Amino acid sequence: MHNLKELLNYHADLKNCDENLLANADPLQVARVYKEPVICLICALFAYGNANLIIKFLNSLNFELLNESESEILKFYSSYKYRFQSISDVAQIFITMKRLKNSYSIEELVSDGLKSGGSIEFGIKNLIDKIYLLNPYRSDGYEFFYSKSFEKAPKSPYKRYNMYLRWMVRNSDIDLGIFKSIPKSMLLMPLDVHTQRVSRALGLLKRKSYDFKAVLELTKNLQKFDPDDPIKYDFALYRLGQSGEIKEILKNL
Repeated sequence: MHNLKELLNYHADLKNCDENLLANADPLQVARVYKEPVICLICALFAYGNANLIIKFLNSLNFELLNESESEILKFYSSYKYRFQSISDVAQIFITMKRLKNSYSIEELVSDGLKSGGSIEFGIKNLIDKIYLLNPYRSDGYEFFYSKSFEKAPKSPYKRYNMYLRWMVRNSDIDLGIFKSIPKSMLLMPLDVHTQRVSRALGLLKRKSYDFKAVLELTKNLQKFDPDDPIKYDFALYRLGQSGEIKEILKNL
């Protein structure tokens, strides 16, 4: 376990830097240009699929329209679609985000949910619940984009929301540190296929299912190495899987 901690700290220090962030496509590259909570949320929630295509799509969006009328949004996004989101979905997503920007502070929504529920997933729940109240529009693509809420406990890993909160809360190396009221010790792992595979290979995760229980298990194990900032290992674990470096590391363990 001691050697594993050294390994993780080494790669966290090595990979949590601008050089590594810019080495391969990552939606945080676009979010860092704007450093605005709603725009960053758009970047995070569109972050599924091929990373290069994500960046290409995000760079094609007109975020200035969040300050314009809804009719201007509908006019501009009359031909945009992205994977599971139809033309109507993309336009309505932007209308909802405009309303979110004008109605709430995302930081306050997450912080209020965290305080009332006792853990960060309730902050995510409060944000999702408020988002769905802003617009009656519904479709499979729209609901995939925003994710479903939950009653007592989530089943979804909420990867994109946890990634967003990593960006917004952590105030060191590559992340933005915009949200000051949420402790980084409360963050959860943004689990994806790369981090899941690498974490299981390193013995950090035993659960095979890709779900919220796996997120809790992995986060709990990373807290043993750094209880104040367990998610600092996220980007390193992701890059180890994405680059294939993990294969060489496992040979030497």
